Amino acid sequence: MAQEIVLLIGEYGLLVVFLNVLVEQAGLPVPAVPTLVVAGALAANGQLPPAGVLAMALGGCLLADFAWYAAGRRFGHGVTRALCRISLSPDSCVRQSELRFQRWRGQVLLVAKFVPGLSTVAPPLVGAMGLGPGAFVLLDGAGSLLWAGLAVALGYAFSRQIDRVLDALESAGTLALGLLGALLAAYILLKWWQRWRLLRSLRMARISVEELGRALAAGEAPVVVDVRTAAARALDGRVIPGALLLDLDDLEPVLRAVPPERELVLYCNCPNEISAARVAQRLIEHGYRRVRPLLGGLDAWDAAGLALERVAAEEPAAGPAA
Repeated sequence: MAQEIVLLIGEYGLLVVFLNVLVEQAGLPVPAVPTLVVAGALAANGQLPPAGVLAMALGGCLLADFAWYAAGRRFGHGVTRALCRISLSPDSCVRQSELRFQRWRGQVLLVAKFVPGLSTVAPPLVGAMGLGPGAFVLLDGAGSLLWAGLAVALGYAFSRQIDRVLDALESAGTLALGLLGALLAAYILLKWWQRWRLLRSLRMARISVEELGRALAAGEAPVVVDVRTAAARALDGRVIPGALLLDLDDLEPVLRAVPPERELVLYCNCPNEISAARVAQRLIEHGYRRVRPLLGGLDAWDAAGLALERVAAEEPAAGPAA
């Protein structure tokens, strides 16, 4: 099998490099780094031009990434959330991507390809945030060259050792393939188990959008809290009217403005209301007992046709109505 990969790259050369990088950056689970490393080893032996390998890798990255970038500019933050839903850790994918963008802004493209799960999400994320096409191509191109160049350089530098590894894999045959398949299955099972434990630990009663809407209309006025990150609100300025805007890692606005006996409803727009449930758990530890996440979050509220406002990301948090 390993020898077949080498023969395939040797026969079709740069086309294999381009297509492998393209489909991986498009989001398919077909890792391109092994192909780039093998291509680097072949370049060291004079079978492929090193500049051609890098050019094909760069072209595949830019073509796939620009398509996701354009989708982010056209459809907004929903593209990022849709991509995260098919990841192995959908509950943390959205928040981690937003936090990395909040920290790095457009420069996140320089390191995105080295961070599992961020490579495909970063282009639509920066597109939704309004990064210009020229800046995107420059930053994404630099990050792509860094990523591909490192893999090709490894193959170039260790070409003899790679030949031995490929020969060993070829000798192992189906045993090696079975071992790789078992490792992949174990990794997927571990991620599923971690997610199951997280959801179980955050299991608590939710409030439906209909129930919250009736309570607000009746003047019962539970304190509604938006627990999204500042980057998330920059991407999606929708808020429930009167909501307290809370930094996910800073409970001080709630602890200072809301007495423990008040009812609180927390919302986000993340899978399974994970962020809202986490903040609710922390508030319960601080003595709040009437705390519930909003089932379905902000998207469910919007889908029900209930009132929304739009705020700027820099707008300071406001205290709840009396």
